[in-house]
Amino acid sequence: MYKVIFPVVMGVALAVLSAGCRSGANPYGADFQNTITIAKNKVFPAVVYIKVIRDNLKAGKNVANTVSGSGVVISADGEVVTNHHVVDKATEIRCLLYDGRAYTAKLIGSDKDTDLALLKLERPENDAPLPFAEFNYSGNVFDGDFVMAMGAPWGLNRSVSIGIVSCSTRYLDGHGEYTLWYQTDAAILPGNSGGPLVNTSGEVIGINTLGMGTGALAFSIPAHTAGYVIARLRAYGDVNWAWLGLILQPLRDFDRNIYFDYPDGVVVSGTEPGSPARREGILPQDVIVAVGGKPVNVQTSEDMPAFRRMLGLLPFDQPVPFDVLRDGKPVRLQLTPRAKGKVEGDILDLPRWEFTARAINRFDNNDLYFYRPDGVFVYGVHYSGQANRAQLVPNDIIVKVNDTEIHSLEDLKKAYDTALADIDNKRKTLITLLRNGALQQTVIDFSSDFDKE
Repeated sequence: MYKVIFPVVMGVALAVLSAGCRSGANPYGADFQNTITIAKNKVFPAVVYIKVIRDNLKAGKNVANTVSGSGVVISADGEVVTNHHVVDKATEIRCLLYDGRAYTAKLIGSDKDTDLALLKLERPENDAPLPFAEFNYSGNVFDGDFVMAMGAPWGLNRSVSIGIVSCSTRYLDGHGEYTLWYQTDAAILPGNSGGPLVNTSGEVIGINTLGMGTGALAFSIPAHTAGYVIARLRAYGDVNWAWLGLILQPLRDFDRNIYFDYPDGVVVSGTEPGSPARREGILPQDVIVAVGGKPVNVQTSEDMPAFRRMLGLLPFDQPVPFDVLRDGKPVRLQLTPRAKGKVEGDILDLPRWEFTARAINRFDNNDLYFYRPDGVFVYGVHYSGQANRAQLVPNDIIVKVNDTEIHSLEDLKKAYDTALADIDNKRKTLITLLRNGALQQTVIDFSSDFDKE
């Protein structure tokens, strides 16, 4: 996670503009106040307060907890856009509307890479029509534009704050591989996640997602990014990103103080193991100048998300020509994108052993993937349980359970079930693990069931 930025799952927005909450003179004038009020009234009825019950396995046991966030109704039949991190691992999603109506919601699809999710309210057939907000997908948002951030701060149901777009093309390293961000000083804190960022015409131009410090430095996903993500979630339940395994660098890399003497293109700084790019001959220091005949020009970091998005939306299993410069000479290669698949591993709860395990995923656990591409690792350890006594720690890679090789969660589940089936005869399990590249062994004694004692 970015060092000082937090996802705003539960938050407070300073309600400087809200019906019945005005006081004092208006420094902007009556015309401006009227414009803002009209714009607010167009969208505010579509703002949704979301309450989520989710599984939490980080502590070594499956413990349900409750979080809250925001969303916005985008269609008359009850589609709601919110953030992925609001509804991630949800077992129940409840939504409260502006007029007091409450619904459960079904998750249509979710995308961790862009931190967006699409819900559908489960409504009775004779339900009254729903208010919904209009999106402005044009991308015509500029520094200094007045905006309102709406949402449900700190579980306070709903609020609205006003500010400006501080930067309309903010690049955040580690956040949003496929998108730039709108930076705003409209107050956003935990709880506003998934709520709309609204322009003075009463159109949704972004989805509030990240906050910094006291919330006066915050970031929203642009509506034009949300547009294609929502369309794919609606159609497939997933965005279905393509993957090539390219590690890229802009021509003018200010952060690394490296500047390449090419008029256009993007520099390949490396390729990932087992990736299409490595398998099909892309080399470090190649300069990609065209993809599928379309010119490439990634001058700075701000240009990178659009190029990555274009690569991510390439069709699977269809060769695409890449024109590159290698040692100053033109070379054409055919790369075949494949489905990116899951970007985090599934999780398994092992209650009698009192730890949880997770599948290793190249995108989420690259350091562990280096040691064991097909495997599982300790995700959470219960603080007073058997695994803690056996000195298991998070990120231990499980290699064997007794004499059984472990390559997947299915392997681990079978070994766990086998151990419990033979508990009358054998109440200890030998775990072989890999910790920081070194093999170790430990024994879990599960003769006692502390949950029943």
